[in-house]
Amino acid sequence: MSKLTGWWKNRSSAEKIELYCRWSCHLFILLEIFSFGLLPVAAEGAKRPVPALALFLLVVAHAVLCGVAYSRAMDWAVGRRERPVRLSVTLAATTAAFVVTVLALRAYGVLSEPAVAPQLIVGVAGFGSGALVMCLPSVRQMRYVGPAFAGGTGLVVLALGLSVGEAVGYVIGVLMSALFFSLACGFTTWLLKVVWELDRSREAQSRLAVAEERLRFGRDLHDVMGRNLAVIALKSELAVQLARRERPEAVDQMIEVQRIARESQREVRDVVRGYREADLAVELEGARGVLSAAGMDCQVDFEAGRALPSEVQSALGWVVREATTNVLRHGDAQSCLIRLTAPEAGAVTLVVENDGAPEAPAGPPGSGLAGLRERLAVLDGTLRAGLVAGGRFRLCAEIPSAHVQGLEVRA
Repeated sequence: MSKLTGWWKNRSSAEKIELYCRWSCHLFILLEIFSFGLLPVAAEGAKRPVPALALFLLVVAHAVLCGVAYSRAMDWAVGRRERPVRLSVTLAATTAAFVVTVLALRAYGVLSEPAVAPQLIVGVAGFGSGALVMCLPSVRQMRYVGPAFAGGTGLVVLALGLSVGEAVGYVIGVLMSALFFSLACGFTTWLLKVVWELDRSREAQSRLAVAEERLRFGRDLHDVMGRNLAVIALKSELAVQLARRERPEAVDQMIEVQRIARESQREVRDVVRGYREADLAVELEGARGVLSAAGMDCQVDFEAGRALPSEVQSALGWVVREATTNVLRHGDAQSCLIRLTAPEAGAVTLVVENDGAPEAPAGPPGSGLAGLRERLAVLDGTLRAGLVAGGRFRLCAEIPSAHVQGLEVRA
């Protein structure tokens, strides 16, 4: 039983809807043949078997052509093939030729039953209009199909010398049938397009979510490891110099390198689990210790008139970490100033300024500042970095007060 139902259960929702629409349209083939193809055989078969059989074969051929048009049009709607232009022209010409043929047989008395011709023309024109609408690209073109078939039928009726009343009857019948099938088939095409577009959008959203998570992980890993690796490199270099001089302090420096390496391992595990958030107080104290260990005069000014929400502390903590990394890696600074201003009213501002102009990187530009801008953008914050008076390099992060007040303050 699972094998019999697996072909349906294993399909996506879009594929199930497409399969339903295809089989619904393909049932129109049988409906056209049995509803209208057998009509001339039943009504005229005993009196005029040859014209009745010919009309039956023409209806069958028209139904099959409509079925091919349904299939090609749905393939085009979901983007699997080009629009079937030639097929749609062939279908329109075939439908028109069938209408003219039936009207001619009616006008010259070949069809003795008066109800056969109207039913054949209304049915075939309706099915042909529906299939033709599915091959058209816009609603503006679709709305002309029914009136065109109806108007053309009325003109042919008058040209063959039939009465005006009969012409009006044909026009109304063909118009109503064509409009009904046009709406049904046009809605089917629109439904297929919408369903598959939603399916593709959902798939694209999934891919974007994966890509965004990869970017987040890469950004967090860069922010976590950048400063620690810079400190490890600095202390390792110092330990090498002390070891060459046979100084016992080299052991202390390598113990510190070992401690930082273990701390880096822990932080990387936290990043992988997605639990880590930078704490502002910890980052400020860590920046002071790291820069002081590197031989810099580091001053940290913290002017806080209010408690900062956890989201703001986390974002500014990442700024402090990245700025410290840049001071260690990209310049030859002797002094550094870190100032945080968080007044009761006004924007929260973090300034990191040092006297070492950053060197031009040898490789491609890093992603540290870009990652900080992304973090601050979530809080409507801004980041500015560049040289100021006196040849000093300043990095300034600012978060608007209105956005800070809208966040929940951490106890």
